[in-house]
Amino acid sequence: MLPESVFRSLDLPPGDRFDAWTERMGRTHAPLDLSSDRAADYRVHQRLIGLGDVTVWPATFDSLVFRRTPKLVRQSDPEAYHLSLLLRGEGRATWGRQEVTYRLSDIHVNSSSRSWDVFTGSDPVTIVGVEIPRSLVALPASRADQAVGRPISGREGVGALLSQFLVNLTADTGPYQPQDAPRLGTVVADLVTAAFAHTLDADPLMPAEAYDRTLMLRIKAFVRRHLADPELTPAAIAAAHHISRSRLYALFRAEGVGVAAHIRDQRLEHAHRDLGDPALRTEPIHSIAARWGFPRPADFTRAFRTAYGMPPSELRAATTPEAAGGAPAGPTTDGAAAGLPPRS
Repeated sequence: MLPESVFRSLDLPPGDRFDAWTERMGRTHAPLDLSSDRAADYRVHQRLIGLGDVTVWPATFDSLVFRRTPKLVRQSDPEAYHLSLLLRGEGRATWGRQEVTYRLSDIHVNSSSRSWDVFTGSDPVTIVGVEIPRSLVALPASRADQAVGRPISGREGVGALLSQFLVNLTADTGPYQPQDAPRLGTVVADLVTAAFAHTLDADPLMPAEAYDRTLMLRIKAFVRRHLADPELTPAAIAAAHHISRSRLYALFRAEGVGVAAHIRDQRLEHAHRDLGDPALRTEPIHSIAARWGFPRPADFTRAFRTAYGMPPSELRAATTPEAAGGAPAGPTTDGAAAGLPPRS
């Protein structure tokens, strides 16, 4: 599991909650002046996930005004960028005369080196926040600073890649080991750099290494979206990303895997997951195989046996309720982790 700490205001007496949240935010990003009409009984749930020098923090909190004043900037500046992916609620920010309103799935960009005000709506807000040192954004500082105050869409392009990565990462950190944290931090830094560069039309300024890592993330996301397409070939992937096939092969070779092998492994992994899903146990095996790009059952069975040491029918038989000794338990939901509890 990744390094993580949790802050729940309900763990504290009502009178201490808002001050504790203010102090927590001062350590999460930079010293801030916070105010809220809910301060007397403030509700917030935040997870702080360490990824080396990068911090990611999903949170749900009551209406709030964040102020980073010139005095606070002079007192303490960690020289970091802050990004907020808005998942629920409303938000707007001002920098002097500049004002920006954010929609759902927009990414707000700010800097600890500037003064600003951020306002949420009257309803609770859910975000995924990112704190990243300016030194990790691989663009000239004067150019990267121009991204502050420019909304980045998390619905398309590189912004969508960053948004999906943050949502998937924070949904479940259990599969990761502590030693994965710095590598995941590098992925976040590359995606933030790419999102800034795209927004600022500064792609040529990205270092080649960071550009290649981001390009590979885009290619792998494309492959995942098109696994069921029988026309998913190296030529189609290269054309979709405006690169030559030799360039595509070189990118995968640097990671020690072939393009065709990566596609096959992804298809098998998804089919394996579906075959082990009790909710899909009545769906024919050939139907699952076709959904993940194996139109010929014999080819699927052969590839599956090679990868997993058993035919798909044997895996399915081993994961039925009868084989498990009873019906599987239903999913559970941690209400506090999913959001704020209702007010009485």
